[in-house]
Amino acid sequence: MNRQIVLDTETTGLEPEQGHRIIEIGCVELVDRRPTGNDFHQYLQPDRLIDAGAEEVHGITNEFLADKPRFADIVEDFIGYVKGAELIIHNAPFDVGFINAELARLDGWETLEHYCKITDTLVMAREKHPGQRNSLDALCGRYEIDNSRRQKHGALLDAEILAEVYLAMTGGQSVLSLDATGDGAGESAAGAIRRVSADRPPLPVVRPHEDELALHREVLDMIQQVSGGNCLWLNTEKA
Repeated sequence: MNRQIVLDTETTGLEPEQGHRIIEIGCVELVDRRPTGNDFHQYLQPDRLIDAGAEEVHGITNEFLADKPRFADIVEDFIGYVKGAELIIHNAPFDVGFINAELARLDGWETLEHYCKITDTLVMAREKHPGQRNSLDALCGRYEIDNSRRQKHGALLDAEILAEVYLAMTGGQSVLSLDATGDGAGESAAGAIRRVSADRPPLPVVRPHEDELALHREVLDMIQQVSGGNCLWLNTEKA
């Protein structure tokens, strides 16, 4: 099972070194490149004021966060959710820096890199599209992904959009499942192939009627004529 978590955060400002804090975490879970619906979303009380510029970007107010839990209250749930997964983040140093700053304020926690592998989609996009704009909005336009809901930045919404961008940028759905249920979650392409039992009942064989054979022959003769004698079906019969 390949488990990935697409993650985004919103913060009180731009620099954790200046005491800025996380105020929203949004995560979307992908298993074998399929969204599972097992998402993680939490607003947080930062114990400091939000910069006016940051509030203008995400629209989250100090009043809205007044009754929300603190990072220390949700850290076990958050780390338990992301542990062992590959984190997919756009401009990862920003979000990882803030998360690590929050973890450093608490006793007994390692950095995020200790719990997860981290993949930066901004680095991926710059390698794939050198010299072009590679913001999330620019990538949405390039891959024809609808981001009309993104009037303001929001961690969960941005994670949902980034999940679509990531799947498009890395080739879309990569696992084709042939299992009976058709959902394909948790199976590789090879593991999804079911062998047919040798003692199965014989399959019915439907024979064509004479008129169907005659019509089929007419079509083949027409193909033979317009192709200059290159109808493969007829040539195979002759061989």
